[in-house]
Amino acid sequence: MKQSLHQVQLSRPGKRRAPGVIASGDRDQTLGSELLSQCRPGWTLPSLFYRSPEIYALDLARVWRTGWLFAGHSCDIPKPGDYFTVDVDADCLIIIRAEDGTVQAHHNVCRHRGSIICTEPSGHVGRLVCPYHQWTYRLDGSLAACRGMQPELDKSAFGLRSAHVEEVEGLIFVSLAAKPIPFQPARDALTPLLKPQGLARAKIAKTVDYSVNANWKLVWENNRECYHCNLNHPQYIKANFDHYNADDTTPRIRGQITDVVARSEEKWAANGLEPTHKQTGMTVFPDAMNNIWFSANRTPLVEGWVTESMDGKQVAPLMGEYADADVGTLRIRALPNFWNHSSCDHSVSTRLLPAGPEKTLVRVSWLVAENAIEGRDYELSSVMPFWQLTSEQDWLICARQQKGVSSSAYSPGPYSTFKEYNVDGFVRWYLQKLQ
Repeated sequence: MKQSLHQVQLSRPGKRRAPGVIASGDRDQTLGSELLSQCRPGWTLPSLFYRSPEIYALDLARVWRTGWLFAGHSCDIPKPGDYFTVDVDADCLIIIRAEDGTVQAHHNVCRHRGSIICTEPSGHVGRLVCPYHQWTYRLDGSLAACRGMQPELDKSAFGLRSAHVEEVEGLIFVSLAAKPIPFQPARDALTPLLKPQGLARAKIAKTVDYSVNANWKLVWENNRECYHCNLNHPQYIKANFDHYNADDTTPRIRGQITDVVARSEEKWAANGLEPTHKQTGMTVFPDAMNNIWFSANRTPLVEGWVTESMDGKQVAPLMGEYADADVGTLRIRALPNFWNHSSCDHSVSTRLLPAGPEKTLVRVSWLVAENAIEGRDYELSSVMPFWQLTSEQDWLICARQQKGVSSSAYSPGPYSTFKEYNVDGFVRWYLQKLQ
């Protein structure tokens, strides 16, 4: 049965009430309708949206188990038998390259008595073998052997439960939904922008995992604005214009943006590229009215910068189809758990996974061209710092905010229409998912 926001209950003993909840005489109130009544357009969410186990459970049911989730990169599993696992709270998926070269997604749950099958986060297997009683599955999830079972057991009825999976230009997406929303619109929009980057012909240079002490929505909200960038991201603002907005863009800065866009339009056209974000501020995303969960654009960098590195200079061989380093940055976003910044020479992907009301698991991956050799063609000490610093600065911000919104002194505040329009858009998108 589909659970609605209005059906979630919160029990509170005696007269004590959680911060941000309207008092009433009822012992057990409907948390969802109470919180919805407090949601004010253009203002931040009430505290319980970021820390309530009931709301977290609803997030899993209505957001994480209904849409498309970024799982990883095609180059994570280049050969048949290569796999990695993805944990969406209690749901664990095996993402594996099958014998025919396709990517498969199976629930990491044996059909015998429910043990997990893959105990390591990644690896290579010839078959998927349950460590409990050795039920054995082919890479496509079909049951191959079940030692010790009665001969009349129909093995065809006991294959692994599968999830929907889509692979597009080196990116792997999965859906836990029985009938997910169509993926084709995302494929049509992302393919032409992704293809020149060559992520399908890349390799992972480095992966760093983080456990961030913040609700996943706080992490997304932080990503959707650059209001905080001037003070918190000294590296990022040297390379990018999107920390400027209508309220603080001087004629000098506007002239710089106009010049770099005009130059990029003229130069990039010869290589079949074009700047698709030409204004100050961040590109508008998401579109709550049309339920748009994905977005991509190519954005010029500040004059003199060809890549998002510490000094703006190229730090690895050109990727994909690029013949020149001056291609700006390709930026991709997919709700609820993925963003990517790709430069001419390297690509940085960020994946979020929910791990509780106040914890988000984050994986940041740096990719380079598949033939690039560390120590000869690139150094991690040059490729990583720009986004490692920027990411870790954000995780600290989010942890601080989690602590603040959990305080009894917290109450929702207004968004800046100049700088936080995308945060407002994300919140509207999120609340629509809960209706």
